[in-house]
Amino acid sequence: MKILMVIMSLLAVGCMGSGVETGAVANENEQPKVERSVVATPRVVDFSDVAAYSIDAVVHIRTEITKLTPLYQTFFGMIIDRGVQKQKYEAYGSGVIVSEDGYIVTNNHVVQDAEVITVTLNDKRVLSGRIIGTDPACDLALIKIEATGLSCLDYGNSDEARIGEPVLAIGNPFNLTSTVTAGIISAKARNANIISNPGGQESPIESFIQTDAAVNPGNSGGALVNERGELIGIVTAIASADGYYTGYSFAIPSNLVKKVAADLKEFGQTQRAYLGVNVVEMTDAVARQTNETELKGLYVVRTINGCAAAKAGIRSGDVIKKIGGVAVDTYAQLTEELARMRPGDSVEVIFTREGQLKKTTAILLNAQGTTEVHRR
Repeated sequence: MKILMVIMSLLAVGCMGSGVETGAVANENEQPKVERSVVATPRVVDFSDVAAYSIDAVVHIRTEITKLTPLYQTFFGMIIDRGVQKQKYEAYGSGVIVSEDGYIVTNNHVVQDAEVITVTLNDKRVLSGRIIGTDPACDLALIKIEATGLSCLDYGNSDEARIGEPVLAIGNPFNLTSTVTAGIISAKARNANIISNPGGQESPIESFIQTDAAVNPGNSGGALVNERGELIGIVTAIASADGYYTGYSFAIPSNLVKKVAADLKEFGQTQRAYLGVNVVEMTDAVARQTNETELKGLYVVRTINGCAAAKAGIRSGDVIKKIGGVAVDTYAQLTEELARMRPGDSVEVIFTREGQLKKTTAILLNAQGTTEVHRR
């Protein structure tokens, strides 16, 4: 389980190494307005049937990793290099079965560098797992066990998940298998700055569902489930100063998980699509400088020559309002929407220019500036 102190940061996304710069915040306007009379009518949510249905689809993952430790010896004040020593370590986490034939979604950090992967089902069967593909930028991985007729979870639509909606977190904290906790969705589109730059090659993609359902080390890769028993997120991290649950945790939204898992299964790697813009979020200061009347959208600082945005006619000074019909007010929302697409996809972009609403169609490109997909 990754541990973090939540902070604001500048991040980037773009074509051919370019990026989007912004300090990401939660989109508190995403929840639809409801009448007060509806809010005033409480209801009791019984999760017992959902838990009974879902728990068989969440597995315990144990990995074995060999690390090389340098050996030194001091001799009359001199430090002598004695080579390296191999040490074996074990790590634990969770995973979610997403198909009856044994495909399992988990976090990349659960299986990263694993030499042996052992999967324990809720019925206590123990099977060997193998990695199909990983996506460090999203902290996701797809693994496979050889079995059929397995219990699995259906993907829910994470876009429809609402702040305040009750959820279950199912996983294996502290090696306590098949643990279920309940809470609500506390926020959406959180950029928590927890995924490190994977290999220095591309910017991390973070647009987390935040929940107050209790999770702890070992929950990584487990399920966040709604009251219909649908998978709406993969639990990834907690906000904590000491490594233990203190009130908030984060999950990768299922719509992103579904796309990445499909890519890993089909191609062995994620097909990343880029728009090719540098943007900042709208603030009071930015709005005053740009004569914008509302604090919505992403202000385009510049477009990258030869990339999708420039080819579609978007230019510096524009304010992007929607991507593919979805409002984008934060870095997290923009990167999540783009991460669901592949190179070659056409996407409608709605933006304003000098106060006038405009729209265009962009053909998204890969990091090399083409529409090709790549296989591993």
